[in-house]
Amino acid sequence: MQLFADVKKPATVVAMAAWAAAIIFMASMPLAWSKEQLSSRECEDLGFTGLALCSDCHTLAEYIKDQELVADCLKCCTEDSDDATSKITYSGAVLEVCMRKLVFYPEIVGFIEEEKDKFPSVKIQYIFNSPPKLTLLDDEGQHKESIRIDNWKREHILQFLQDKVKLSSAI
Repeated sequence: MQLFADVKKPATVVAMAAWAAAIIFMASMPLAWSKEQLSSRECEDLGFTGLALCSDCHTLAEYIKDQELVADCLKCCTEDSDDATSKITYSGAVLEVCMRKLVFYPEIVGFIEEEKDKFPSVKIQYIFNSPPKLTLLDDEGQHKESIRIDNWKREHILQFLQDKVKLSSAI
């Protein structure tokens, strides 16, 4: 029995191509549906910081076969364009941390004690059981982005705030 004996007939080739295109289309639909963006709070609730590049989500899809996880990643990712993310600045920020856990984060303590005054638009908020994170604010003082900073060094916090937070405004 020859399975592909009729492959040389044009009608068969067209039918096989249409069938292959349909399979590829259906397989890519979850990725296309996932292009809707979630708010930064929704992404944080899902475990995404909003700092993942979309190319990272595609790499994740190669190793993880959970389509829902990949779709959530794509809803929370940032396009890989350097221009898009490097030019975004925020009017202010709130550094949230649990006072009881602060002892475990000497770099953050050092920033709060020695560097925080350089940033009048950055406020410190002590929230019980909160992991250390920066909440970035827009011109109206609304929450725009949230970034965990558990393992950041003081110089990384300084550089990030210098690049992303406008120094002139105070909230």
